[in-house]
Amino acid sequence: MIELPVISEEQTKRKKPNWLRVKLPVGKEYAHVRKLVDEHKLHTICESGNCPNMGECWGAGTATFMILGNVCTRSCSFCAVATGRPPEYDTDEPRRVAEAIKLMQVKHAVITSVNRDELKDRGAEIWYQTVTETKKLSPETTIETLIPDVKSNWDALFRMIEGGQEVVSHNMETVESLYRRVRPQAKYARSLEQIKRTKAHGMRTKTGIMLGLGEKQEEVYKAMDDLVAHDCDILTLGQYLQPTKMHIEVAEFIHPDLFDHYREEGLKRGLKYVESGPLVRSSYHAERHVNV
Repeated sequence: MIELPVISEEQTKRKKPNWLRVKLPVGKEYAHVRKLVDEHKLHTICESGNCPNMGECWGAGTATFMILGNVCTRSCSFCAVATGRPPEYDTDEPRRVAEAIKLMQVKHAVITSVNRDELKDRGAEIWYQTVTETKKLSPETTIETLIPDVKSNWDALFRMIEGGQEVVSHNMETVESLYRRVRPQAKYARSLEQIKRTKAHGMRTKTGIMLGLGEKQEEVYKAMDDLVAHDCDILTLGQYLQPTKMHIEVAEFIHPDLFDHYREEGLKRGLKYVESGPLVRSSYHAERHVNV
């Protein structure tokens, strides 16, 4: 075990450490995308999620879009997305998302969604059409789909991932011991199984885990081993930040050196690529994960 400084819960209530300071987004590419988003009233998770890496990603030609509405059927304790019974979804959404990606000249698109547990196909057909429409309008654009838990509906899973995307991601979010507290409507083993079945379907697989929720180092190592055993290729590790006072509190701020250690440890244990750092989010450097 590596012994490194962490910031206690008491300290987190005062201020964030220096390593969580974010640079203001700059650059011609960022300004170009910013103008298009404003002029055409486009919706990106980069903006609505207040992502600290928005400027860097937009500058690299990467943007993240959310489909199937903005009301989720889950109530995860870390997520600020509204929970409830979603309205009917927009069947024209795949076309509109594809046109937005073409308009923004996105080189690498990440597409995600809320959970739609009330739908028999979990929204799989909209997922499939969004990917195929995007490929039709922007054949040179690579795509990562960050898909939700399908609750073992494997037919829905396969429909979601057969549209031609280059990477399929499904976030574990945390270590096994914290699942009931962090993801009460999800199951650790079921998410691992989803990743394994995705890989068996011939896809490049990816997942993300938040740190600073109270996990132990040994639990992070075990999660890495479980992911390797279930054929996950790519892992992202980032610092959890509490979106509002209504959400689960930060247990500690993880030191950047420990993030570096986790990157090395993950590669040593068999993961093909590990993106690890305090400001890393699921889509951070996503364009680099296409050819892993």
